[in-house]
Amino acid sequence: MHFFLKISLGLIRMRNVTLFITTAVFILLSTIIMYALEPDNFESLLNTFYFVMTTFTTVGYGDYSPTTIPAKIYSVFMFLIGIGLLGVVIGKIVDSFTLFRRMREEGRMTLLNENHVVIIGWGKKSESAVKEILDSDKDVEVVVIDTLTKSPELLMSDVRLHYVQGDPTLEEAYVKANLTKANAVIIFADGNIQDRSLKDAKTLLVAITVSRLAPTVHTTVEIYTEKNISNFSHVEVDEFILSQETISRLAVRSALYKGVSQVYSQLISRQHGEDLYQIPTKAEWKTYNDAFQDLLAQGATLIADRNQLDINRRLDEMIPDEAVLYIICNRETYEKVSG
Repeated sequence: MHFFLKISLGLIRMRNVTLFITTAVFILLSTIIMYALEPDNFESLLNTFYFVMTTFTTVGYGDYSPTTIPAKIYSVFMFLIGIGLLGVVIGKIVDSFTLFRRMREEGRMTLLNENHVVIIGWGKKSESAVKEILDSDKDVEVVVIDTLTKSPELLMSDVRLHYVQGDPTLEEAYVKANLTKANAVIIFADGNIQDRSLKDAKTLLVAITVSRLAPTVHTTVEIYTEKNISNFSHVEVDEFILSQETISRLAVRSALYKGVSQVYSQLISRQHGEDLYQIPTKAEWKTYNDAFQDLLAQGATLIADRNQLDINRRLDEMIPDEAVLYIICNRETYEKVSG
């Protein structure tokens, strides 16, 4: 018993790669040895391999069994060693899956994603943003960075969602999130900070870190006070979202133009009616009118080039090389016009 206990402990302590190689070699040798001992009985190496595996995993099915004394003795040896060896291998595999899930849950994995969206800060707004991203693009992956000790339940529900635990003002978390290969970054204000100026100060510190590590990645920042935007003048930020002011202005528009909030909802969310999409220009479109008429015939409405909403007054102008066109249509029409 002491002998087998020492063997078992040795197998458990063995490195994974060494253990897998040892198991494979033992299975291969056992197959060759059993076939060499009784070639007429097993008829082929495939049948012998089948017998070896059923002996390792169970006690055999009885359709193939040794008939000579040497083969029976080796079968007993194979059973005693092989079943323990394979059991340890299976245990290691199960442990690996358990470790993988625990590391993913705790946000300790280094990701190799590319063209993903990185969201910094977890809360109600970032949760809504994740759902909107998943609804907008069936292929995009999302990485959330936060200091939570355990991944939010939502991030464990989809293989396209990932969590990285770390301080967003430090480089380590961004290395794990593979920030430099990301398609976009969204920085949400820290919901645990009550003072609005301190919120924006923390956001500025995070934006500085992101800008230093990935200056070419498109960055969107939530900010609470509009006057603080000037503090970001030396930081690579592409777009600002004014958190409080945006809600206030939308409320005013809704009061002045009743029902307009529904129009806003359609423009900013894939979950309501017609949607806003960005499309590439086409070689056959020389003027805005060419693009406008072609898109209109397909069921889409051209409304803007970048931040310029006066397309209807510039239809005769040539489309510049740097144009970024936006249309309003449903998803089916977008897939047709962008294909």
